[in-house]
Amino acid sequence: MKFLDGYREQAYALLRIVAGLLFLAHGVQKFFNFPTDFPMPLNPMLYAAGTIELVAGALIIVGLFTRPAAFIASGMSAVGYWVAHAPNGLYPIVNGGETIILYTFIFLFIATRGAGIWSIDASRSKG
Repeated sequence: MKFLDGYREQAYALLRIVAGLLFLAHGVQKFFNFPTDFPMPLNPMLYAAGTIELVAGALIIVGLFTRPAAFIASGMSAVGYWVAHAPNGLYPIVNGGETIILYTFIFLFIATRGAGIWSIDASRSKG
């Protein structure tokens, strides 16, 4: 599909922005019970996860300090998988961990590649 070659940077920026928005939504749900109530009381680990989801999600969306934010988000997602999902079975399809594993590797990719276009990081490096 050669006709898509010219849109690599835009597609990557959309991946970064949408992944950040979806990650941010997890923090919003934890702290603000929106758009639906969070199903359990928050403990210290969930407070930490929610804070990372809010802050890193927002930074990844706008593309500010993208590499460190994405690296922290990736690590938090990996820990979340092993703490919350893996005890219910090793396979993600069994333990409900497909989404968090995708976050782990999407954010690891973003951490290695950087913000790309449509980002504050790109604007700052030009100036």
